[in-house]
Amino acid sequence: MDESTREQWPVAALDETARRAGVAGFLRRHPPFDTLPADELDAIVGLVEERTVPAGTAVLVEEGPPGTELFVVRSGLIEMVHGEHVVDVLGAGQVFGHPTLLTGLSPQFTLRAREESHLYAVPFDAAVALLSGPQGAAFVAQTLRERLARTTRAVRDLPHPRSTPVTSLIRRAPVFCEPDTTVRDVARLMDEEVVTAVLVRTGAGLGVITDADLRSKVLAAGVTPEAPASSVMTFPVTTIDAGTLASEAVVSMLQAGVNHVPVVTASGEVLGVVSAGSLMALDELSPFALRWSIAAAHDEQELAAAAARLPEFFVALCDARLDPVTAMRVLTLQSDAITQRLIELSLQRHGASPVPFAWLALGGAARSELTLASDQDNALAYADTDDPEVDPYFERMAREVHEGLMRCGFEADPSGVTAADFHWRMAQSDWVRVLNECLWTLDWRHLMRASLAFDFRALSGDLPITPVLMEVVRRAQGRPQFLSMLARMTGEQRSPFRFRGKLSAEIDLKVSGLRPVTNLARYYALANGVTAPTTMGRLTAVEALDGIGPAEAQSLREAYLSLTELRLAQHAEAVREGRKPDDVVATEGLRPLVYAELHEALKMVAAEQRRVMG
Repeated sequence: MDESTREQWPVAALDETARRAGVAGFLRRHPPFDTLPADELDAIVGLVEERTVPAGTAVLVEEGPPGTELFVVRSGLIEMVHGEHVVDVLGAGQVFGHPTLLTGLSPQFTLRAREESHLYAVPFDAAVALLSGPQGAAFVAQTLRERLARTTRAVRDLPHPRSTPVTSLIRRAPVFCEPDTTVRDVARLMDEEVVTAVLVRTGAGLGVITDADLRSKVLAAGVTPEAPASSVMTFPVTTIDAGTLASEAVVSMLQAGVNHVPVVTASGEVLGVVSAGSLMALDELSPFALRWSIAAAHDEQELAAAAARLPEFFVALCDARLDPVTAMRVLTLQSDAITQRLIELSLQRHGASPVPFAWLALGGAARSELTLASDQDNALAYADTDDPEVDPYFERMAREVHEGLMRCGFEADPSGVTAADFHWRMAQSDWVRVLNECLWTLDWRHLMRASLAFDFRALSGDLPITPVLMEVVRRAQGRPQFLSMLARMTGEQRSPFRFRGKLSAEIDLKVSGLRPVTNLARYYALANGVTAPTTMGRLTAVEALDGIGPAEAQSLREAYLSLTELRLAQHAEAVREGRKPDDVVATEGLRPLVYAELHEALKMVAAEQRRVMG
């Protein structure tokens, strides 16, 4: 600290009037104090305490007692530390302590003096009053966003399981064999090397044989031990990049439906094999056990018993601090597995389908944005046929899947958007006709149908309908009248604001916040020919195509993430308390920080709605 800085610090010899003038002059130059009326600033100045903090002294401690004061750095430097990693350094005029003060929760970082530092401390009541006002709320939201942007790179390097690189789970070099190696020798190799998977080198790439393959493809199938490895291997093998995080590896393996994946470098070198078991060792990243229970269910009763663990599983994802987008994606994959198992059980009961079909996930399930409060949105398409028995077959399948999903905790859509309803179960040519009608028949009914059917994902079956329907969806870009109506629909939701910009007493986070964002993202995607399936993916792709300004895209992404995080936190709290999760939040019971973030997110959404509607 230089001498000029020391000279600016008020000393005890100064009288009270001079001291207060010095404090007021300093605070007036820095937010959130810079917009306060003079009388409000003077009231705070009268309560401010001055503190000297020696170098190395912690003001707030990570996971320690909640803070009760708001601090302003007058001089010196304050480090923000997570574990032993410094993720930010605060200097003169910067404010800290507001997240823990407003939430009443333990600090998420340790704040300690890098050098002798001088602070202004604002007491609890005055700080809450300051930060709860409009300017204070905006300051909180802005500083948290800026601080998050600065600390994200540092936090990604911390040894938290969700940011653990998948390479850290590799315990040994990979074990290889040749395609003509006998199954007997592969089994012997596994035993000698104490591994559960052996990679097979072929001229066309890598294959893999796992211990499960030896049981299911050799012993259970009666294959001779002298058969070549190439006859029972899985080929081509799913691989993951060496830079993948453990949490991303979980999602990749669940999507591929595999239990072993080779980890490869950009140059193609195989570093090792990661198993589902090694990922399950990370307590908060253990969806494989649930997936196995689902896949092994012999009937709907066993499947419902496995699905009953979904709420507990979801809370574990939240407790693991998995980001909300990934948490929804993993939950969607488990829902996919339940649906697929229900379809398999129906096929086992009634025999193979008479014609190729495709089971379609719609809405949030199609966007991989499922939550515990999501209901069923699905459809079914089958190959064109003149056989009158085909639709009754698929109606029976759809009803069994629908009833099975209800037993597993997924309620029926109140609008009847399910394959059990003939409006959402039809031949491929009828689906093409209906989607085209959505583009050309400009009424509310067709628009609502488009908002669901244009978000689709083929989940099961062998009918290659995705390219056919996607061709129709791409035509939306050339239908300005349809797009205009779609834009107007983004503003149809009731405003979550009341008199003087305050939030309503109760807000449905989905209806008032998240649905407008997903509608806006869909509108921008269709208007720009983007076929990305997720809300975040659509906003990013449209921004890259200059279909939306960077500021607008960033605002929508921030609002979406903030609202989703609050939504999932609400769901987790409901599960812990034994309540049924829903999307309604009572705003008057929110802590000031949470209220400020919600207010800011909804304000950003409303601004973008007004902009799009003109």
